[in-house]
Amino acid sequence: MEALLGGHETSTHTGLRDKALLTLLAVLGLRGAEAAALELTDLDWCAGLITVTGKGSRTEQLPLPARAGKAMADYVMHARPTGTGCTALFLTDRRPSRQLTAGALRQIMRRACARAGIGNAGAHRVRHTLATDLLRAGASLPDIGQVLRHRSQLATSVYAKIDPERLRPLSRTWPSGAAIEDVLQ
Repeated sequence: MEALLGGHETSTHTGLRDKALLTLLAVLGLRGAEAAALELTDLDWCAGLITVTGKGSRTEQLPLPARAGKAMADYVMHARPTGTGCTALFLTDRRPSRQLTAGALRQIMRRACARAGIGNAGAHRVRHTLATDLLRAGASLPDIGQVLRHRSQLATSVYAKIDPERLRPLSRTWPSGAAIEDVLQ
């Protein structure tokens, strides 16, 4: 994740936009469409909140972590095109500036993955990585579901995968002497 976030040329308008967008995806676990649909009015800088409209047009206010807030402030103050009449937060870098589409967001992800030297990954992979990192840090599945704004625990359960290396210290030898990897396969 750090390679993905750290590979932007922040001396360009496009680089600042892409860094802000990817940082937002990484620290809040937003879906690609949610990030692309953000409006300037969705940011409450004074309260440190961001309003996200998710699946089913469900609107929620989320805390804006400092890392994401700084990246977005840099983009808005130094790189976001002005005088466009467009209220979308993330705009295309070519004139006339328009709101980013889901397709444009996929292209940004492809370029970021190529710069980071990792395989092609979409916004959902970034969301999955956040959930996996939270799980490894000891967060419960209900807590992860709350961060990802899942309506059901079943949706969050896909992140509860077996990691044989983490289970090894907890396991006992099977009567047959088989290794845990043999039993789990």
